[in-house]
Amino acid sequence: MNGTARISDTELEKAMLDLAARCAPGKTFDPTDVARVLAGASPEAWGRIMPPVRRMAVRLAEEGRLVIYRKGKPADPAAFKGVYRLGPPRLD
Repeated sequence: MNGTARISDTELEKAMLDLAARCAPGKTFDPTDVARVLAGASPEAWGRIMPPVRRMAVRLAEEGRLVIYRKGKPADPAAFKGVYRLGPPRLD
């Protein structure tokens, strides 16, 4: 998909959950990985979809389907700021 096309919530959710499913136990991924999968490697393209990526990350974290990490620790999806990473929920 190119960076000029509108990315649907369904596409965002699928890409995010696919990356989470591929994470090794205890590992996380960068939210820019989601944007690059959907918009391509150009920073101009993937940079434009970072706000929707963040909104989807918050939604999925609030639903318990994803965890947002800040400085290596789970963060409150409603209150985190700054750089973050994403990972699957722990099963233990």
